[in-house]
Amino acid sequence: MRIKAQIPNIITLLNLLSGCFALIFAFHQDFKFAFLFVALGIFLDFFDGFFARLFKVSSPLGLQLDSLADMVTSGVVPGVVMYQLMNQALGFPSFGWPTLFFPFLGFIITLGSCYRLANFNVDTRQTDSFIGLPTPANALVILSLPLILADNQFEFITNALSNEYILLAISLLSAYILNAEIPLFSLKIKSMSFAKNKLQIFFLAVSVLLLIFFKALGIPLLIIFYIILSLLTNKRNS
Repeated sequence: MRIKAQIPNIITLLNLLSGCFALIFAFHQDFKFAFLFVALGIFLDFFDGFFARLFKVSSPLGLQLDSLADMVTSGVVPGVVMYQLMNQALGFPSFGWPTLFFPFLGFIITLGSCYRLANFNVDTRQTDSFIGLPTPANALVILSLPLILADNQFEFITNALSNEYILLAISLLSAYILNAEIPLFSLKIKSMSFAKNKLQIFFLAVSVLLLIFFKALGIPLLIIFYIILSLLTNKRNS
């Protein structure tokens, strides 16, 4: 077994480990560290495929490992975070059938993520781009919500993220946009050529500015920008 051939798989497993850490923090409502470990997992996910292509060691095993790791980091963790947010919105009810059941609807995000990841593995149209929002991007949006709730200057945002029905609407929208027939450009750097990656570099530059000026609120804003930029790119290419 060549060590070089296993490097991408090791990176993928580190992504999974980061997701496991994030799960523990999410269970304990330490949303800042949950976000940091999800972000670390997504960073690792960004590079496992890059190194697989660089070393020419791409394999079906690596593809399956990648999806399984993403299912935890970008699928289960966002569901747990939404569950916790809904519990907070309801005041952590300890009894009552409707309110006791309601927070579990947050796992709609996990179900949507699972379907999206399975579909991605068999959809031949998504080799160089995405159809529907990638699970890592969706995970960052959901993980940013408790951070926005804890630190923002807009009362209407605080009220919205403290309303269980708005949180349910966000969960449903999340599951939908993960699997919507919306072509989106890939964020992964597939070569060292600037010309081939100028769209990704432009997006990353704007993303940095949004995060600097808006902090956690910049995360959903940059995902909206990502979708709009993809739609404009699709229109120009067609």
